[in-house]
Amino acid sequence: MPDPPTNDWRLRAIRGAITVSADTAAAIDEATGELLAAVLERNGLAVDDIVSIVFTSTPDLTADFPAAAARRLGLSATPMLCAQELAVAGAMTRCVRVLVHCSMPAARTPRHVYLREARQLRLDLPE
Repeated sequence: MPDPPTNDWRLRAIRGAITVSADTAAAIDEATGELLAAVLERNGLAVDDIVSIVFTSTPDLTADFPAAAARRLGLSATPMLCAQELAVAGAMTRCVRVLVHCSMPAARTPRHVYLREARQLRLDLPE
């Protein structure tokens, strides 16, 4: 459904997460690319709509930076930061999380994206 005509844009934050099959650069790249592509598609965003991105990954993912995958998707001019998720006992393993700051029409509701096993983190959200 198209957005109603308006020039009223807002800064929004969209959350997401995905699990990674293995601690390899290729697996981190593939999963991060899948996650970002889904965030862009589900929210009707263009690369130019993104203001900044914060990535976290669990302590068991050390083979590459999730931001490296984002740069390969065309986000090379976007400010990005990678950090390590807290090592909480029993927490999900091999998981990349993202917080995307973007400009969106005020009337559009952000759609958060949780993929693969990370879906378990937010069962309250529609797919």
